[in-house]
Amino acid sequence: MNANKRHQIFTRLRDDNPHPETELHYSSTFELLIAVLLSAQSTDRGVNKATDIMFPVANTPEKILALGLDGLKQYIKTIGLYNSKAENIIKTCRILIEQHAGEVPDDQQMLEALPGVGRKTANVVRNTAFGHPVMAVDTHIFRVSNRTKIAPGKNVLEVEKKLLKFIPREFMVDAHHWLILLGRYTCVARKPRCGSCLIEDLCEFKKKTLD
Repeated sequence: MNANKRHQIFTRLRDDNPHPETELHYSSTFELLIAVLLSAQSTDRGVNKATDIMFPVANTPEKILALGLDGLKQYIKTIGLYNSKAENIIKTCRILIEQHAGEVPDDQQMLEALPGVGRKTANVVRNTAFGHPVMAVDTHIFRVSNRTKIAPGKNVLEVEKKLLKFIPREFMVDAHHWLILLGRYTCVARKPRCGSCLIEDLCEFKKKTLD
C-alpha cells in the first residue's frame, strides 16, 4: 500500500470520528490502567460493568489495597481470569505506592515492570492517558492492519513497528482508537462488513464481502 492511500484512509477515519476515545470507562490514569489490565481476553463492556461498581468504592491504589485480595475479587469475578488479574492488581498497587508515590508513571519500562502490564497495556496507557504517539496492537488492529495492507506483519511487534513507520505523524495519536473501532464493528473477524466500510475502496483485502 502506498503512502497516498494510507493518508486517504486516515483522513477518512479522522473526518468520520475527529475525537475518538476508548470505550473503557475511566476518570483517572489509575482507573484506565486497572481497566486495561482487566480487559485482557475480556470485552470492554464486561470490564465496564465491573468497574462501574468498583471504582466509586475503590479507585486508588490505597483503596484497592484496603479491599484486600478477596474483596477485590468480589468486584471483578465476572471477568475472565479474575483470580490472576486480582493478584496482579494488588501487586501493582503496592508497587505504585512504594515506588511511584501512588501515581501511574509515564514511562514504558516502568509501566511494563508492573505485574500484569505488558507492552500492549503500557502503550494503551501512554497513548490514551498521556497522549504519546505510540501504537498498542491488539487482535483487532492486527487483523485490520493485515487485511487492509496498511501495515501487514507476521506478529504483533512487526505490525506495531510498521504502523509507527507508515502512519502519517498527524494521525498517530488517534490511530490506535480508529483502527480498534474499525476492527471491532466493521472489519470483524468472521465476515467483515465491507459493504458498510468507509475505506472499502481503499482497502486491499482481496476477499471482500460486499453484500
